Amino acid sequence: MDLDTESTTTSIDDKTEDFGENPTRDTLAEGLMCLLKPTIDQLDDRVRAVRISQVELKQQIDGLSEELKKISDSQACPLEFDAYVRKLMNAKLKVTVVSNILQTAQERLNKVHANILKEAAKRKTLLEPSARAAPLEASQPSIQ
Repeated sequence: MDLDTESTTTSIDDKTEDFGENPTRDTLAEGLMCLLKPTIDQLDDRVRAVRISQVELKQQIDGLSEELKKISDSQACPLEFDAYVRKLMNAKLKVTVVSNILQTAQERLNKVHANILKEAAKRKTLLEPSARAAPLEASQPSIQ
């Protein structure tokens, strides 16, 4: 190998241009993205629905807790509602924790979705110039 043609590239970052002309890899990547995107979208919708139902459940628990406190305050009832109110408050706390976990998962899914869209746009821009450049190279004879 001549010294002029020998590669001095030492990092994968310097070799990114080598990957631009690999249609098999691009096709596989696009196929994987097409497979994953509907699943992520469906998961995103389901997480959103669960979060909405968690908020509704939290509101209902709050309302029930207030009703029980009103009943307890207004009547000298032999039943002790404090234990039930504490159980409801514990349930409310658990719903809040689950809601926070779901919110974190939702944010992660949104980031994955954004990355998929970004990668798809990047692949599209990489494929478009190479498709246009190929006919030009074939039509122009090389001078040797």
